[in-house]
Amino acid sequence: MSILMSGRVQMVTELHRRTFRSGSRTYFISSRFFPRAVRDDVFALYGFVRRADDYVDSIPQDSDGFVAFRERYERAARGNPADDPLIDSFVELSERKNFDPEWTKAFLHSMELDLTKQVHATIEESLTYIYGSAEVIGLFMAKILDLSNEASESARMLGRAMQFINFIRDIAEDTRLGRTYLPISECPLKSLSESEVRESPEEFRIFVSNQLKRYSEWQERAEAGYRYLPHRYLVPIRTAGDMYKWTARKIAADPFVVFDRAVKPGRLRIVTRALKNMIQS
Repeated sequence: MSILMSGRVQMVTELHRRTFRSGSRTYFISSRFFPRAVRDDVFALYGFVRRADDYVDSIPQDSDGFVAFRERYERAARGNPADDPLIDSFVELSERKNFDPEWTKAFLHSMELDLTKQVHATIEESLTYIYGSAEVIGLFMAKILDLSNEASESARMLGRAMQFINFIRDIAEDTRLGRTYLPISECPLKSLSESEVRESPEEFRIFVSNQLKRYSEWQERAEAGYRYLPHRYLVPIRTAGDMYKWTARKIAADPFVVFDRAVKPGRLRIVTRALKNMIQS
């Protein structure tokens, strides 16, 4: 590889890394424990999905930017490079790792839902969104890691569980944005706004407790798939899962903490957990 080409590859990888890092501290730090080649592929995946998510999560939402991004991806997937390193690298990764194009279609559909749908009232609606926003990410990861098809269900469950904890953790932020991802039809309250839930604290605690039970069931199903992971991949995956379990425990102890602060593990906690997992694995 020429020096010029090597430098360009490094710049693209750095762009992936920065984009990924801006969106997920837990998984970004955990992913640092993958072998270099795998880590670069993970960065390429998350660079693409993070950029798409940024369009729909910006304030105000950049719907035109998202539509243009999706169209550039669709052209690149047909063989016309987008001249966008986040898109072109993802397309190359998709072809090399044999991603199912329907997974990317589902992902982009869920991102588009954020532009048009504010309330996911039932668990069925929540799961429809979660499939595209998180479960397919688990499927992408399984392909990157060259796991057997037997691991697919567990990979989906891990994505589902992590996304669901994000929904619970981000209740306050999402409510301020007018969004409800948790199945509000299961709650006697009209909304999950802080003013309303503080007037009916017990109802809120019960609702959150029930959602945490769902998370725990999905997390257990995900962990059943750890047996399919080679040792060199187990540490980052287990570490990320452990940190989401830590978040769940904090919220279970006091559901109202979601209105007081962002319940996220610090860098030291994540690294310490990863090192313990290295020793215990």
